[in-house]
Amino acid sequence: MAAASIVFRRSNPAYSSELLRHAYQLFEFADKYRGKYDSSITVAQKYYRSVSGYNDELLWAAAWLYQASNNEYYLNYLGKNGDSMGGTGWAMTEFGWDVKYAGVQTLVAKFLMQSKAGLHAPVFERYHQKAEYFMCSLIGKGGRNIQKTPGGLIFRQRWNNMQFVTGASFLATVFSDYLTSSRGSLKCAAGNVAPSELLSFAKSQVDYILGDNPRATSYMVGYGNNFPRQVHHRGSSIVSIKVDAKFVACRQGYATWYSRKASDPNVLAGALVGGPDAYDNFADERDNYEQTEPATYNNAPLLGILARLGGGHGGYNQLLPVVVPAPNPVVAKPKPAPKPNPASSSSPITIVQKMTTSWNDKGKTYYRYSTIVTNKSYKTLKDLKLSISKLYGPLWGLAKSGNSYGFPTWLNSLPAGKSLEFVYIHSTSPADVSVSSYNLG
Repeated sequence: MAAASIVFRRSNPAYSSELLRHAYQLFEFADKYRGKYDSSITVAQKYYRSVSGYNDELLWAAAWLYQASNNEYYLNYLGKNGDSMGGTGWAMTEFGWDVKYAGVQTLVAKFLMQSKAGLHAPVFERYHQKAEYFMCSLIGKGGRNIQKTPGGLIFRQRWNNMQFVTGASFLATVFSDYLTSSRGSLKCAAGNVAPSELLSFAKSQVDYILGDNPRATSYMVGYGNNFPRQVHHRGSSIVSIKVDAKFVACRQGYATWYSRKASDPNVLAGALVGGPDAYDNFADERDNYEQTEPATYNNAPLLGILARLGGGHGGYNQLLPVVVPAPNPVVAKPKPAPKPNPASSSSPITIVQKMTTSWNDKGKTYYRYSTIVTNKSYKTLKDLKLSISKLYGPLWGLAKSGNSYGFPTWLNSLPAGKSLEFVYIHSTSPADVSVSSYNLG
């Protein structure tokens, strides 16, 4: 809920505040009445037994509460309990729904890179070292490396191995950006590693998932030509009511539909199944739950990686304070006021900027600017190069090349009469945006 409160902070401040309030309450309850959840919900022990205990969850919650609130209580909690609760002690080679230490170590390393550790810097440095241990193990340059299949996929266990693949790859993706933003490198037993190597590793795992593997199989249902057709999923294995309106009882659904050897009548598009074994083998059979069962904790990290790979970096600094804006937006006007910035009176390209929102964070006002670039000509605009100066924050919607900016990776040209938008955030008046060069054709 703390993480979700960040997502909704601008679009729905009331809901965001409610999420954060309940997150505070839950943390207080969990910290006061410590214990493993499956000691109370004993039926879960058969399927989702808590092996790691609860200390990693308490640290994980404290880290996200600090990220969402900047409340020093949670920063101090991480500093005071990091050693005793295992946050600085466990050298991990996995990250999943049960064992969250690697995630804690990655997020706390971010706080250290942001110079937020204060008196807890020595403890946070130990978190950071363990985060590096995990990252080095992923790329095969650590003291103890993660097992991989002959085709290069992370392999942790037979039952739903894919959760570890997407979870670890997500951490590698964000840690790569943290290092890039801090202009640092990954320190491994085999030597220093550039942040780009971590991102390349994450991409290799996604490529494997989507079909670049020895079987040429996509493990995302509905993606590509060769994907799982007998998913271990009740709704997918039963015919749609739109096709056959007859009532299907629970037992009938199992006996009649689940046991069929035919392909699923309902394609569970986008679901990520458990994946292959340690030797890249995969049996597409509905009762092979270890390999064909989908899970939300498989998909969730993958979405984050795909968003990063699809959107590109664009110079975005992951360590800027504007990553976590103030909970209550404050309307303010920058000085001087933003104004249209045409390329020139005779130019076929117009550039118009406007401030769309502002907020205060630790006594400093930040502004979000929207910039519209319009092709006023009767021809297609190509090879656009923009010069942007006096920019002191992150920018989205353009691709940077050297000292100039061009079309984003998903756009090659701008048809006649069409516009593109990019946005940026910083704490002063609008940046200077002008056209350096372009072609019309």
